[in-house]
Amino acid sequence: MDKRIIFHKYPVANVLKILLQDKSTKKNIIWATEPPSSYRFTISDRDEITETQVFELADFIQPRCTKILDARQQRTKKKGEVCTPAWICNMMNNFCDEEWFSSKDIFNEAKENIWHTNFEKISLPKKKTWKHYVDLRRLEICCGEAPYLVSRYDAATGETINLPERIGVLDRKLRVINENAVEQNEWITWALRALQSVYGYEYQGDNLLLGRINLLLTFYEYYTERWQQEPESKLLNTAANIIAWNLWQMDGLKDTVPFGKPQEEYRQQILAGFCEERIEEILETVSCKVYDWRRDNSILFRELKERMVKG
Repeated sequence: MDKRIIFHKYPVANVLKILLQDKSTKKNIIWATEPPSSYRFTISDRDEITETQVFELADFIQPRCTKILDARQQRTKKKGEVCTPAWICNMMNNFCDEEWFSSKDIFNEAKENIWHTNFEKISLPKKKTWKHYVDLRRLEICCGEAPYLVSRYDAATGETINLPERIGVLDRKLRVINENAVEQNEWITWALRALQSVYGYEYQGDNLLLGRINLLLTFYEYYTERWQQEPESKLLNTAANIIAWNLWQMDGLKDTVPFGKPQEEYRQQILAGFCEERIEEILETVSCKVYDWRRDNSILFRELKERMVKG
């Protein structure tokens, strides 16, 4: 992998503080995994991730494919962490597009473990516009480094994927914007709407941070490629804030931040033998929030799921 995540340089360094935010707790995201034992301070899996830690542990907080084999195996064993190859992400994203377009091979044609990109302008179905496509909301569960949403590199091999060949959900939306938005202000408006339309949640804090950075760098790379200039700081901050809302840290079994309130039967078992402070720490629970950008308000994720079930 020839492009590692560089934390101390523009544009990541400029918005790292925002990308570490947890919008549900109003604190920073937490490690929620085993931090490196070699760090000069002891870090718990319940501790918040700080900017200082990120800069000093830059070699540790990197895509899974760059880690040594033993570290990868331990993460798989303890946290069920796996990396989905880009060709699988592409096939699944193609299936979603096939349903919306009512046609196959819109962005590319999948062939076994590769794909052949369609470089012609994307044709849209009758009574549907490119803006409808950009506004489609998509969620990647247990998103890790967000390989379904963006495809800067193959998460399984680390191989870099060039901009025209990318297959992520956000990549496809930004391609459609490139093909249809003429003015820069229009492009920015709809690129931000594209960011607002893609969601994902992840348990482990370092993975979540990588996923957020991959979305930010994807936005940055498409912007600089199209307009041949750096985005202004205000625009980067806006994009980072959207990403911090849309990719959030959550225990997917409880819809709470990691280490949230356990089930009632487990609660009865832990009360004996723990000091009062420890009990309060364990019982603390925060339900995760997401943001509905079209209604301009936040909502609890569990309430959103209930609304979807009821139709």
